Amino acid sequence: MPGRIALRRLAVTAVVVIPLLASISTAGAATQTVTRENVTATFTYRGTSPFSQHPHLKISVNGEVVYDQSVTSAWCGQECSPNLISESRKVVHIVHLEKNGLPSVVLDLYSGGAHCCAIEQVYSFTPNSSVVEKFEHDFGDPGVRLVKLGAGEIFDMLSADDAFAYAFTDFAASGLPIEILSFSHDALHNVTRSFPDLIAKDATLWMSAFQSQASTHYQDSVGLVAAWAADEDMLGHSDVVARFLATEAKAGHLNSALNSVNLSGHKYVIALQKFLRQHGYLQ
Repeated sequence: MPGRIALRRLAVTAVVVIPLLASISTAGAATQTVTRENVTATFTYRGTSPFSQHPHLKISVNGEVVYDQSVTSAWCGQECSPNLISESRKVVHIVHLEKNGLPSVVLDLYSGGAHCCAIEQVYSFTPNSSVVEKFEHDFGDPGVRLVKLGAGEIFDMLSADDAFAYAFTDFAASGLPIEILSFSHDALHNVTRSFPDLIAKDATLWMSAFQSQASTHYQDSVGLVAAWAADEDMLGHSDVVARFLATEAKAGHLNSALNSVNLSGHKYVIALQKFLRQHGYLQ
């Protein structure tokens, strides 16, 4: 098969807005083809997601096939399904992730299961080379959106920090703070702090959700305020966070519905601050 693969683990992305040039579904088979600049990617599979089979990806550059293989993953082997949960229902995308000339192909996969399973693969290559490098990462629940946040054609990766899921309460009541990643030199880089306006907007949403807990007498509020605290710490408002947490703990507003966690009030504040330090939010 054309090209050779260098497999590495990487966190890449999920829902992307790219024109879908062809999408055909016949007799249990489906094909999605996307073309951008001089790159064309065609993804095919059989059956209905999430129980589809035989995923296959072909990539051509300047009309020459450089990659033509079955899609496999460390998380779903040869049984990966297209991730069709997003509204756009597109699973193959071509975007510029870094300033290296050619765009990369990004494939959205689903490994099956719950609270996991959003597998993203990136296929990148350099001009005048048949080498295709494949990167993949399990993004779990948050998934990722490819977005243009800066000038030019480079896409950043807008996600949320899945480490906060289940950290202080159950998943449904957990808050996941914003996370923005850039891709360069075969690695992801956390650049969230470069976008303070987006962080502030996210913090406002989590604070509004926390305040809405007043109607339930703050029976399960610790997951929401954790996400708000992370956002505010990234903005350099650690003193404000500390004062707010102390006030809310004294008022009895910091509680978890999980008896097994047994974290509330000042015990929760201590645990949260330790968690935020461990994950780089609080210095």
